[in-house]
Amino acid sequence: MLAGSTLVFLLAHCTHKKEERKEEQIRVDASAYADDKDSLLNSIQGNASFNQLTTSPNAVIMTGMPAHRLVTVYKSNRKGNAAGGNYRYYKSAYDEDEGEGFEHFMPGIDILYGYNLMNIAHYDLNDEKLNFLFNHPALIKTLYYPSFVPDSLDKKPINRDYYLVSVYDEDTNRDTLINRKDLRRFYHFDATSQVKTQLVPANYSVVRSQYDPRNDVMYLFASQDANKNGTRDQKDPVHIFWISLKAPAPAKRLY
Repeated sequence: MLAGSTLVFLLAHCTHKKEERKEEQIRVDASAYADDKDSLLNSIQGNASFNQLTTSPNAVIMTGMPAHRLVTVYKSNRKGNAAGGNYRYYKSAYDEDEGEGFEHFMPGIDILYGYNLMNIAHYDLNDEKLNFLFNHPALIKTLYYPSFVPDSLDKKPINRDYYLVSVYDEDTNRDTLINRKDLRRFYHFDATSQVKTQLVPANYSVVRSQYDPRNDVMYLFASQDANKNGTRDQKDPVHIFWISLKAPAPAKRLY
């Protein structure tokens, strides 16, 4: 995890005897409310276009859809190199009873998170087409994508064919910058990456998530921008939404 990151990943591992998968939670550090240097470094101008910024590809990401590959695009530093890097959650495991295994973030889903990660390019090897998830500079916090290594849920093969993205994509607090002081949005992209759906209402900022393995559901904790100042305040109420990972659609409120 990068220094200054606002997210701390807490993984509660359940025993194999209970046949329960781990629960993942994403929490926002209290420093999210501080005016620290990291907020300014990991920022972009709110009205900037890609033509006004220098970017650099970093890596090709393999997905569980054979013809679909992703490219991470970062803001470049003064030397023209990517001013950031790919950070993937994965855990190789070895169990005497099961042999070598691979533990995914959620069944069939891996994640990638980065610093100064501005966009994700999607390439279809069959159609030989390239397109970008966002048409203007954004700061992507977390990308959820179909796992390259086969996975199962309740001992049944599971295949995902979509992408989920947690991102700061608008200068919601009108301070001329896009950074973690703005509201964090949560989107679903279809397999082609060209159909985008906002899953949590625009007046919320996603805080953390929790996985429900019994129902294959993702719970999203989100802070409501009650005073409409475009930023997350400690006094803002937190509500819980849920989406089905079988077929993600606009989230339903649970609490």
